[in-house]
Amino acid sequence: MSIKWSRPRLPSCDHNGAVNSPDTIAAIASAAGRGAVGVIRVSGPLVPQIAIGILGALPAPRQARLSSFLDAQGRSVDQGIALYFPAPASYTGEHVLEIQGHGGVVVVDMLLQRLLELGCRMARPGEFSERAFLNGKIDIAQAEAIADLIDAGTAAAARAAVRSLQGEFSARIADLKLGITALRTYVEAAIDFPDEEIDFLSDHALRDRLAAVFAAFESITSAARQGALLREGLRVVIAGKPNAGKSSLLNKLAGEEIAIVTDVPGTTRDVLRQQVHLDGLPLNLIDTAGLRATVDVVEVEGVRRARNEMAQADRVLYVLDIGTGTGTDAGTGDSESWAADVGALPAGVPVTLVFNKIDLTAGQARLDETAAPPRVFLSARTGAGLDLLRTHLKAAVGYRETESGVFAARRRHVDALQRARAHVQNAADTLSTTRAFELFAEDLRLAQHALGEITGEFTSDDLLGEIFGSFCIGK
Repeated sequence: MSIKWSRPRLPSCDHNGAVNSPDTIAAIASAAGRGAVGVIRVSGPLVPQIAIGILGALPAPRQARLSSFLDAQGRSVDQGIALYFPAPASYTGEHVLEIQGHGGVVVVDMLLQRLLELGCRMARPGEFSERAFLNGKIDIAQAEAIADLIDAGTAAAARAAVRSLQGEFSARIADLKLGITALRTYVEAAIDFPDEEIDFLSDHALRDRLAAVFAAFESITSAARQGALLREGLRVVIAGKPNAGKSSLLNKLAGEEIAIVTDVPGTTRDVLRQQVHLDGLPLNLIDTAGLRATVDVVEVEGVRRARNEMAQADRVLYVLDIGTGTGTDAGTGDSESWAADVGALPAGVPVTLVFNKIDLTAGQARLDETAAPPRVFLSARTGAGLDLLRTHLKAAVGYRETESGVFAARRRHVDALQRARAHVQNAADTLSTTRAFELFAEDLRLAQHALGEITGEFTSDDLLGEIFGSFCIGK
């Protein structure tokens, strides 16, 4: 796949600042189906003419007006509110018209067809927000926050998305880039004035600037990780041998009977999914078929799917039946019965051993996070130890319940921050070992480039298509 890195080309503007896009788009912005109100948005250069065609006159800017919506013969199709936003003072930066009529499916469709007759075309998913980005009204991080706000599954995720939409995330990225720019300016003085006897390596100002940049990286990356967790959740796969209590654990964590539980081994043959919220953290639970050798074709497929899910997990809860002795604690007995099974799990995926059925052994619920892998002793039947497991899951990903300073972020943002920090670390290492100021400056430039990917200063066309293509039509 070829990637062209560049600043997205903005449409040209006329002398009034209106954006000259090639066409005018329209879309239904309200939810599909029958409702009280149906909303249609229009954006583009033909909006003034279209407004006259469907309303009979151009409304005053930014004033709600009760209007009749007219068909081609001048007959009223519906009556409602019309709002006109002339460019560039609009969401998209173009002329925008919004009409709010009654929410009947037929009525809304008739109004949309009338707009198409007047010269509009149907908008693509996310095209309104895409035009807002291209016209400099929002950056990419803010555009993604719009989609995150719409898709938010918890109040915490919604509040984090609002912070990003208001520009908090982008502002912190901008501050970080300014700190790196100051570093570049400081060190490039050594390149421009090589004869000056200045020991940049021992200069406290340089070390202080580097320390400040690294501290900013730690702070913003921590907040971004929290935001990514709020948005995407934690993918947790429950695995283990048949009858270890996997489905019982799923039911207990979910708080309802999601999976069928019986004494017959291999009851669960397919993948079961359920999302729960753990103090604001979305937990995507996946129950899988018991892992064992079998000739049953259905069960074989279930085991294959189980292993595929584990390979994609953020964490695997490997459930062991301590009540039958096959999941004996390594501290009190033979661990060979499960060590080989755990060793066969996908490499690189974090694992937590869940020793289940302590109610059958009179054992105590406890958590041992010092062991490798970490261990939780609980009873999925009685619920003893479930709180320890919940605490462990939050701690394992560094999740904090406080929302202070958290903003909506995505994994690509966290990845870009990590790459940018690595470049700054390379620059610091280069400076301390070789005094190669040119390499130092180049690493800092690459760090700024990585940060620019977050806000859209440097964005591939493929990434833009992926981001805006995931939006709703009309947004």
